[in-house]
Amino acid sequence: MPRVGAQRQPGAGAEIRPRPSAKTGRMQFRTASRQAASGATRNSWWLQLGLGLLCLAAASALFRFAGSRLALAAEPKMPAPPAQDPSPLQPGDPNRTPHPDAPPREIGPRWDSDSALPAHAEEVASYWLKAKLDADTHHISGTGRIKWTNTSDVAVRQLWFHLYLNAFKNADTVFLRSPFGAGRSGDKAEKWGYIDLKQLKAVELGGVDLLKNAASHSPDDPKDETDIRVDLPQEVAAGATLTLEVEWESQLPQIVERTGYLSDFHFVAQWFPKLARLERDGTWRHFTFHAQSEFYADYGSYDVTLDGPERFVVGASGETIEKRIEGGRLIQRQRLQDVHDFAWTAWPGFNTYEENIDGVAVKVLYPPAHERNLADTLDALRFALPHFGKHYGRYPYKTLTVVHPPSYAANSGGMEYPTLITTGGPWTSAYWNRGVAGVTIHELGHQWFYGLVGTDEHNWPFLDEGLNSYAELVAMQEHYGESSLVSLPSLSINRSSVMRAAAASYGEDDIVGRPAAAFPNFRAMGALVYARTATIMDTLARVYGRAEVERALGRYMRYYRFKHPGPRHFVAAMREILGDEASQNLERALFDRGRIDYVIRSVESQKTQKTAGVFDEGGRHTVSTGDPPEHDYTGRALVYRHGDLKFPVQVLLVAEDGTRSVQDWDGRSAWAEIQYHGSSPLAYAVVDPEGRVALDEDPLNNAARNASAPASRSRERITYASQLALGVMAP
Repeated sequence: MPRVGAQRQPGAGAEIRPRPSAKTGRMQFRTASRQAASGATRNSWWLQLGLGLLCLAAASALFRFAGSRLALAAEPKMPAPPAQDPSPLQPGDPNRTPHPDAPPREIGPRWDSDSALPAHAEEVASYWLKAKLDADTHHISGTGRIKWTNTSDVAVRQLWFHLYLNAFKNADTVFLRSPFGAGRSGDKAEKWGYIDLKQLKAVELGGVDLLKNAASHSPDDPKDETDIRVDLPQEVAAGATLTLEVEWESQLPQIVERTGYLSDFHFVAQWFPKLARLERDGTWRHFTFHAQSEFYADYGSYDVTLDGPERFVVGASGETIEKRIEGGRLIQRQRLQDVHDFAWTAWPGFNTYEENIDGVAVKVLYPPAHERNLADTLDALRFALPHFGKHYGRYPYKTLTVVHPPSYAANSGGMEYPTLITTGGPWTSAYWNRGVAGVTIHELGHQWFYGLVGTDEHNWPFLDEGLNSYAELVAMQEHYGESSLVSLPSLSINRSSVMRAAAASYGEDDIVGRPAAAFPNFRAMGALVYARTATIMDTLARVYGRAEVERALGRYMRYYRFKHPGPRHFVAAMREILGDEASQNLERALFDRGRIDYVIRSVESQKTQKTAGVFDEGGRHTVSTGDPPEHDYTGRALVYRHGDLKFPVQVLLVAEDGTRSVQDWDGRSAWAEIQYHGSSPLAYAVVDPEGRVALDEDPLNNAARNASAPASRSRERITYASQLALGVMAP
């Protein structure tokens, strides 16, 4: 609840506490004065108003378009799946995380550089797989071996497998059961997909058939088969290893989300039986496949041999170590280590472009006539690969494959897998917006936020999608400036403004830090997890210093590389560098529906009056007011803070003669009286004039004019709105 009407401390209205400088940490009080040029003419005011209103109208339409690029497309309400664990994570509690290790007392400055980065991940779940694609039936026959180590502290008597493709088996699965469609697209299935386990044996357990002890459906949900328990005939001790021999058949669905086929295009993700992650305390982190959720798994190595028609171009995770034609079939072997997934694509229509970028062998697979999108993709990669490496630790893999699906298979685009990402967009995109570049940078960022730091995407999506959206925002702003979203000859729109608009529209609806399946639809999740998390982080950067926020985030990313941190680990890393005030604001914004809205209620001034009355000092005497000085004015602005976030802000005071002064307010009290003294009447005041608090819910109430000034309140508000719109759309 907003904290309004708090009691004013003695003297609080007469004294404004300076705030710490973002750069020096010292208390500052800054006053800058300059004489303004002659006042704007009425014609220039109408011109500004007209341009501002035109930009507001254009922004409204373009915000709706940009929302689709931020994964904010409309999505119907879907029921959340039942809890799979007797003590599931509770939404909104940052201290409840399945990882039993508390954050370290201090990460320390050694993690500000790459010198301390681990060379490899602990190998927990490794896969040796062979897959044969029948391109006519879109069927995959698979065999393989899985080596799994019990890295928990306790013995276990069961395994849990994710059979993700069963999400597309029928219309009653958790993924598809909504009558309004699934996921980001809202599409429904037309041709079904599934995975059938044919064999599952453990060498160390005598090669007995484990499938006879496998559950037939997900826990407490007989209509879903994506989360399957397999009971073992005997315990697997802590530290022991199992070697599983597996055989399966996968039928790809017609693409609904991420994976499947359309015509002869195939994108093959979540296609094999995949072990769930076992936490150190012995808890299996398993879950049904929900349309809003993504994944969570252990690190390991992958050695995958793919077999498809000779005419197909194949792109896949990892490095190609063997490639040959045999009996009219393409045999391609991929190898990769220190990852937790593997995906691939096959389509005869791909064009191929290869380039070494920052020491990484980059391959781009794209449709014909998309050369302009290829150029945008390469421009984004040439900047973003070294950029992300500098900020969050070097990219450790030899390869990166970027897949731009054909337009008819767009639902497979905009996804991330280890060393393979998918982009998307029509061939016209590059001519007027940064859509292809944006999705390329976003999905590349996931190589760090999800790939190298393996957070639980199902329970804490803000740790990957949210932080990655902030990293995307920073990268796009640094590379493309004010045209980071739309770039036209006479119009540019920046990405942070659209993020801010989306975040504000849903800010009071729900908390950010909760499981993906707990959001009512993908629109809400997109606004809160993607846009609001990015806006929270952007606010911290604007208020406390972007360099400090980037250092804190980089330290977190390097320290937890190849690990599985939870929310408390992230908050502790931010607190270590930014301090208690910033971390308290961060926690409130993520877990308590924290909000902020600065308001200026009144601005007033009058000629300074001499002190008058009866005084005893030096003998009783009476002092009359007399005539006030001709050019001496006293004024004030009453500034209020609505909400429970407490950010320090600046307040700009502008006199009628154009003189400006800036004062700092620590923002801790419910309101403050900002004092003014000058040679001209106080004309108006603006709180947070530089827009540092991007979370501010209503910037239009940040400005107010002296009631005695000639301009009307309506004109003041319209003018300020026009200025805001013109600020969003840089010339």
